[in-house]
Amino acid sequence: MLRWVRQQFETAYERHLRRSISGAPTHVAVIQDGNRRYARKEGEDATDGHRAGAKTTEQILYWCDELGIEELTLYTFSTENFDRPEHEREELFDLLVTKLREFADADRVHENEVCIRVIGDESMLPERVQDAVEYAERRTREYDDFVLNIALAYGGRNELLGAARDVACEVEDGDLAPEDITAETIEDRLYDRPVRDVDLIIRTGGNERTSNFLPWHANGNEAAAFFCTPYWPEFSKIDFLRAVRTYESREESFRQAKVQRALALVRAVGGVELDEARSVIQRFRDYLPDGTTAEELESLEERSAD
Repeated sequence: MLRWVRQQFETAYERHLRRSISGAPTHVAVIQDGNRRYARKEGEDATDGHRAGAKTTEQILYWCDELGIEELTLYTFSTENFDRPEHEREELFDLLVTKLREFADADRVHENEVCIRVIGDESMLPERVQDAVEYAERRTREYDDFVLNIALAYGGRNELLGAARDVACEVEDGDLAPEDITAETIEDRLYDRPVRDVDLIIRTGGNERTSNFLPWHANGNEAAAFFCTPYWPEFSKIDFLRAVRTYESREESFRQAKVQRALALVRAVGGVELDEARSVIQRFRDYLPDGTTAEELESLEERSAD
């Protein structure tokens, strides 16, 4: 009876969360933490925890599809994970091979035109994993409705270091002038195909840090972060919807702060940078603070026209 009541409550809460979400982030990145701790809690081997986590990975693809999210990046195996015991690494590599090939052959992946690609230093991976990566990427390369990035042998600092070295070599060879280096110059050398800026990072397992994950695309974009205590195999749709709601709340606060700064500029300075302030206010009129007068808005129009 208690289990039934709990299920009814969770279903009702899930519906409430879904109704409270008016949009969704474009790119969500997930640090799938807690597989091994979940296994220990259940009295199982670490590999059993990774298998349980793989089921959650399949579910989150469905949840992203429901909300209209366009890109998902999963932090699956970091460069630090190579320090784990050999037998655990090998079993995890076997699981990765199986899942990569399953995803690449899944009807739902092809029906929804999911592009699978791996980011990270693939050369560090065993040959069987590299073969599975090549198979999954080749089978889904032409799709672009949804992008699934799988971070393997991944380290954010390593990627930035590699891009910086590439730029330095081009400058040394005379192929690139230092004054021509821009943010796009670095970004173009991070991945073969563009990765969208990250809007939301989710980390499970109770740790509140982003662990060197997508520093260029997440930190540079001031991505929202959602930390939760469930281990990755326990991560539920309710947890996911709460994360998306956190993103929406942050975006609303960001818009309010931006329009308030624009209003302060209008009130304080005459004609300086008024075009930019006017643009901000026009885009975010719904977030104007109480007490904003029609005269102030009319004054902004007049000043911008001068």
